[in-house]
Amino acid sequence: MGLKETLQGDLTEAIRSRNEITSGTIRMVLTAITNEEVSGKEARTLSDAEIITVLSREAKKRREASEAFEAANRPDKAALEKSEGEVIAKYLPAQMSEDDVKKLVAAAIASTGAAGPADMGKVMAILKPQVAGKADGGMVSGLVKTMLAGGN
Repeated sequence: MGLKETLQGDLTEAIRSRNEITSGTIRMVLTAITNEEVSGKEARTLSDAEIITVLSREAKKRREASEAFEAANRPDKAALEKSEGEVIAKYLPAQMSEDDVKKLVAAAIASTGAAGPADMGKVMAILKPQVAGKADGGMVSGLVKTMLAGGN
């Protein structure tokens, strides 16, 4: 059973158990997946990897919205966004620790022979498929910048 089918099954369960946050969040995610499927010149079915990309994007939106609501002193809205983010996180692969990402960055730098910040694109090209959905892109690029600049 694919990720989309799992989401649809969990939506049915959430509706039956009257869990409004979970059902609402899964509905939003399924809508985002459907929008992605019908965007472009012709409709297509997304693979699980593409669905994880959509889920990561949705989780990032929730994280950013939560931070914005906290900054605006709206803890009720921030808590709602956080709880939606937690629902989405259940469907994402386990997130990599910063140490694991550092090891991957070091290996990517070694394999590309990158010597400075100008080579960041080469390193990121190797890292992107390895960390897709498993680590925050901002953290990865920050680590790459730091390590290419001579830090660790």
